[in-house]
Amino acid sequence: MDRITPTRRPDGRPAGTQRWRNLLFLHWAVDPEELRGLVPASLELDPLEVEGRGPEFYVGVVPFRMHQIRPSWWPHAWAFNFLECNVRTYVHHQGEPGVYFFSLDANSRLAVMAARLGWSLPYYYARMSEDMPDGAIRYRVDRGGASLDVRYRVDSRLPESGPETEEFFFLERYLLFTERRGQLLRGQVYHTPYPAYSAEVLHVDESLLAAAGVSVEGAPAYVHYSPGVDVEVFSLARLDRA
Repeated sequence: MDRITPTRRPDGRPAGTQRWRNLLFLHWAVDPEELRGLVPASLELDPLEVEGRGPEFYVGVVPFRMHQIRPSWWPHAWAFNFLECNVRTYVHHQGEPGVYFFSLDANSRLAVMAARLGWSLPYYYARMSEDMPDGAIRYRVDRGGASLDVRYRVDSRLPESGPETEEFFFLERYLLFTERRGQLLRGQVYHTPYPAYSAEVLHVDESLLAAAGVSVEGAPAYVHYSPGVDVEVFSLARLDRA
């Protein structure tokens, strides 16, 4: 598995730029047999390998803010902002590790339409909010039948993550895989490594995973936070399924 090459900036001009802010990464362990039935057969599941334990498979819920979103040809003055929350798992294609999205919620109808048409990603419009009562961050998603309500506090800065660390496995993902009319596609982003922090979840109530067909129990096994990164987004490329 080559986890380093995808972190490097690809050649050429990006299709657009974005700023990702206030990212919370919540991860639960999941049954790989259940997960296998939800992921396209052309993709392999990518397990977390921890010394002394067998391979473990995870799903993530990642709520955050999207700032200054614009295609490369779009004027800076017209860039727009919205909240987004994605539900994802970790896969690879021929040794290239990335993410596969089960859903992405946004409180911008324009963002949902553009991402569905241009990127073939499963975006949904939802009512969403983020605020900070009592010094804790509260983030809410309500799609109607699928929701998230989480309160958390940010703790201490974590050391820079190397490729062998859990933080690198969960956070440093630069490739996404999706399908369009049966064709497997790969997208790529570029940004500097995430500044990562530990975080304490004070409350979490979610049904986004169940809506995606994923069964989990209890509190998330891993929780990370990042204040954010500035991102270049590159166009989708067709992939050979073999």
